[in-house]
Amino acid sequence: MPLSNKQKNRILKNRKKYPAKKMAEKFDIPEDEINKYLDTLKKKTSPVYFYIILIGLPIIFFVLLELGLRIFGYGFNYDQWETVVKGKLMLNQQIAKRYFYNTKTIPFSNQDVFDAEKKPNSFRVFVLGGSSAAGYPFSPLGSFSRYIRDRLKLLYPSSEIEVVNLSMTAINSYTIRDLFPGVLEQKPDLILIYAGHNEYYGALGVGSMESLGTSRQMVNLLLYLNRFKTVELLRNTIQWAMKLISSGDKPSGTLMSRMAKEQSIAFDTETYEDGIFQFEGNMRDVLNMAKEKNVPVILSTLTSNLKDRPPFISIKTDGFPTANTIYTEAKEELKAGNNKVADSLFRYAKDLDALRFRAPEKMNKVITLLSNEYKLPLVNVDSGFASISPDGIVGNNLMTDHLHPTLNGYLYLGKLFFKKMEQANLLPKSERADLSDEKQDSITIANFHFAKLDSIIGNYRIKLLKNDWPFISKEKKLSNSVLLNPQNKADSLAAEVLDDKVSWETAHRKLATHYLERKNLNGFLKEMDALISQYPVIVEYYDYVSNILIQLKDYKRAYKYLKQGYEIKPNAYKTKWLGTINLYNNKLSPAEKYLDESLKYDTKDPQIWYNLAGIYVKRHSYKKALELVNKALALESNYPEAVNLQKQLQNAVYGRINSN
Repeated sequence: MPLSNKQKNRILKNRKKYPAKKMAEKFDIPEDEINKYLDTLKKKTSPVYFYIILIGLPIIFFVLLELGLRIFGYGFNYDQWETVVKGKLMLNQQIAKRYFYNTKTIPFSNQDVFDAEKKPNSFRVFVLGGSSAAGYPFSPLGSFSRYIRDRLKLLYPSSEIEVVNLSMTAINSYTIRDLFPGVLEQKPDLILIYAGHNEYYGALGVGSMESLGTSRQMVNLLLYLNRFKTVELLRNTIQWAMKLISSGDKPSGTLMSRMAKEQSIAFDTETYEDGIFQFEGNMRDVLNMAKEKNVPVILSTLTSNLKDRPPFISIKTDGFPTANTIYTEAKEELKAGNNKVADSLFRYAKDLDALRFRAPEKMNKVITLLSNEYKLPLVNVDSGFASISPDGIVGNNLMTDHLHPTLNGYLYLGKLFFKKMEQANLLPKSERADLSDEKQDSITIANFHFAKLDSIIGNYRIKLLKNDWPFISKEKKLSNSVLLNPQNKADSLAAEVLDDKVSWETAHRKLATHYLERKNLNGFLKEMDALISQYPVIVEYYDYVSNILIQLKDYKRAYKYLKQGYEIKPNAYKTKWLGTINLYNNKLSPAEKYLDESLKYDTKDPQIWYNLAGIYVKRHSYKKALELVNKALALESNYPEAVNLQKQLQNAVYGRINSN
């Protein structure tokens, strides 16, 4: 008789507890029926390899999918570094796609390059942060890191100075934490961090349109998974599906205006605290990584426009006054001469401002706490800027907008960081002990490469920024053509840069050509100096400038560019002209050195042989000079100067022989 369901359930529940014989006695079920049922269960039980296959197949599928996507070059390259020229790296200019999912136009770094293999005499510094650290609106040349680089080069002329600024607009501590392991792999001697303003609206911030939630662990896990092509495929599929069901409206305006999803974040709320918690947690991770590798880090407090930037959004909340009320009180106290009270109120008004583009005061407390806890040097930029501001309160004197410094502000920021580097004994022994601190600073600023075009671009960027929310309403916005109103070639090129019609590099090259065509040599050189300062590894720039100067017989300035290019990559052209100019200045030993080296690159240039002959003429070695000028004429028989020199040397050599 078949077993009932009740009997089967009893057997299942007790099969591990009792043998078949005991269950037969206990439950009054025939023993043979129990054994038959147990045998049936054994046959139904799947073998171990079945489960291995069941688990393994999806893993194999995703591994093969990942390999296939990589082999066929799917998506973007998310590697941290990219090769610029042989042996030189810079931050991958597509790296921001790791952090920006919904933003089409992504930011990129200042394109600073460094050696793929660190040289023994190298001093390597990395800079991390947001737009203020990048030098906005005067980037790439106006950042404080350029001041540091130039001053280090002044003090250590025989060292390989590498100051690599990885900062980008609209990024925050999530990006810094994500990039940090790759930075440590490059063996930095020092890392400088100026960050904290973008914790709310920067990419992945708690109030950003790019937010992935408030769980730090989950966001950082997703950032790690972004390195896999399978995840990128999944991301792109989701975005494609979202576009199908969206309204199709494209976001417009500045990156700043587009990033603020959760616009109002009231003071002392959960979201407000989430931003600070996010920053502190990510920075602890960063500092622990640096500590493990024994890499020194310098932190900095943050500064912003307190006096001349009214609150963006003033709202009434329980227990707190409105930001506008406190800002008005601050203005009244300042007018009455109560500067300390006014400063405190300005800071309170900033904290109450519900649009959190400026870091709250609590962020500086966290930065100070971390510097003390990890025993790190701290640059007190906030008090430093206040110390050189009227009334001791930072305003438009050092700020272009709500938090980005003026060019002088960036230079001063660089000076503050440099001073801390010295005080903390984080610099090598100076090679220029003859230069005082004041002299170093004045020389660095006097030779700071910042062209007129960069100034115009910076001013235009601020105009565009303030021509958008939250500075003005949409109804008051002006068209770019009316707002910028270009008056000359430089203005027009600056406008084209901001309209993404030409690159920063192309604009400088076009303006340099424009100046050269109008015989404005100084204007031409300033634009080319800006290009060389930004892209020191493009050797063609040195050759181009020196060739123009040689044509103008401006050998002194030509020599400087030839020598700079020679240090990067010697070639026949540079060595020939370095030798020729030394010969022109009667410096025979270096002239011979460079001309001999030039022959290693090109033995068929008659001018090299002719100039070498000139060296021996000056040394009165006429026979050797004749031998060399003959080689020049063998290559170019109608070389006028060589023909004349040959006749003179023949008279000198053979006339002397005949007279003997």
